[in-house]
Amino acid sequence: MNERGFGGPPQGYDGSPSGMGGPPPGAGGPPPGAGGPPQGMGNPLGSAPVRSLMMKFAIPSIIGMLVSALYNMVDQLFIGRAVGPLGNAATGIAFPFTTACMAVALLFGIGGASCFNLTLGSGDKKKAPYFAGNALSLLAILGVLISAVTLIFLTPLLKSFGATSAVMPYAKEYVKYTAFGFPFLILTTGGGHLVRADGSPKMTMVCNITGAVINTVLDAVFVLGMGWGMKGAAIATVIGQLVSAVIVIVYCMNFKTVFLFGKHLIPSFGIVRRICSIGMASFFNQLAIALMQVVLNNSLRHYGELSKYGADDPIAVSSIVMKVNMIVFAIVIGLAQGTQPIESFNYGAQKYDRVKSAFWMAVRAGAVISIISFICFQLFPRQILAVFANKDASEGYYEFGAKFFRISLFFTWLNCLQPIISTFFTSIGKPVKGIFLSLTRQILFFIPLLLVLPLFFAIDGVVFAGPVADLLSAVVAILMARAEFKDIHEREWL
Repeated sequence: MNERGFGGPPQGYDGSPSGMGGPPPGAGGPPPGAGGPPQGMGNPLGSAPVRSLMMKFAIPSIIGMLVSALYNMVDQLFIGRAVGPLGNAATGIAFPFTTACMAVALLFGIGGASCFNLTLGSGDKKKAPYFAGNALSLLAILGVLISAVTLIFLTPLLKSFGATSAVMPYAKEYVKYTAFGFPFLILTTGGGHLVRADGSPKMTMVCNITGAVINTVLDAVFVLGMGWGMKGAAIATVIGQLVSAVIVIVYCMNFKTVFLFGKHLIPSFGIVRRICSIGMASFFNQLAIALMQVVLNNSLRHYGELSKYGADDPIAVSSIVMKVNMIVFAIVIGLAQGTQPIESFNYGAQKYDRVKSAFWMAVRAGAVISIISFICFQLFPRQILAVFANKDASEGYYEFGAKFFRISLFFTWLNCLQPIISTFFTSIGKPVKGIFLSLTRQILFFIPLLLVLPLFFAIDGVVFAGPVADLLSAVVAILMARAEFKDIHEREWL
């Protein structure tokens, strides 16, 4: 869900900066076999061409992330056509629940997958399955816990998330069903990272696509065909998530690179602590997004009521913009996640040239996608908004929506850097840097700007907080990446 911010590097930042390339021809490097597993182990992560590995891991990862984003996008589309702006606003109010689930899924999914690959890369096949098994157990346990807490405290949580009196009934109806799917969502998302780390990215893709297709078909049947509205969209989502979770569980009982036994599933403090330290960057990033969503919803409710737009249309527009932007970020995050096994294994094996190659491929591809998205958001905002609306949508919905699209997503072309660089730090086992970078956009910049700018510019301040935060966080990401690659370059000569 994984799953950030409201696109590509500055001009001239499309390759490794001068001096970051490695020793000149003939200078050598580590002696043969010094940095990786012994000859004969044959792990393709350390020997196959990086470009082909990127195709193998990144494409299924991108498809998987796109499918995850489409879960919410499809609900938004059908709800918008059948229920209208109030239904769209309700999904925006409910979205922090999904983000919280994604936070847990990425904590143990990415953390477990990175530890699994780092351990395999260092040649320790005995310890590796404990990381996968512990991660799976905690994904299931915490999924049930989050579902229970949500159902018990549903009304006060929705109020704190910014629900207006008009939106509350729709949000309540939606979440009281989707909450039953939280364990399946967490298992599917987190378990998918473990499946990918086991060398089966296509299975992760199949899992996600299967659930998404089921969700889409049932959305059409339940929402449009049977007229179930919010309830129909929620039930369709849960059924799709359930099927995906079953596929993940069946695969994890038949891992390829290691054998998983019951003892590997029993949580161990040392194993869990290591998983959490690696996955914490993605976890905090998702929590930061959830907090940002809550603050944004409440700001739009307050300042929207003081404007000509009212509160409900701005919340609905914000939800749509966020879901559409998730499509872009699904591709970027998929690219980043596709590099994770490559970067982790080769960093553990001290094959730094392969680590750098995977990173820069992701940056270049992310920049292309982000620039194309920026052009679309600037030229066609009203057309995009119309896809999610019915005849009940007001002119204020379109007027505010076009402004919100163009301004809040102005730096889409620069936003690919933060998730790729943050994932890079996580992949190479430097969670503190990854955590800090994952928090810069939402916590360090966006939320303070969201609280301060509207005091001077009212609802326009809410709109402008996003692009300012995007620019500042991109600058920090670039500086941190340059420093890390300088360090890697120095290691190559040791």
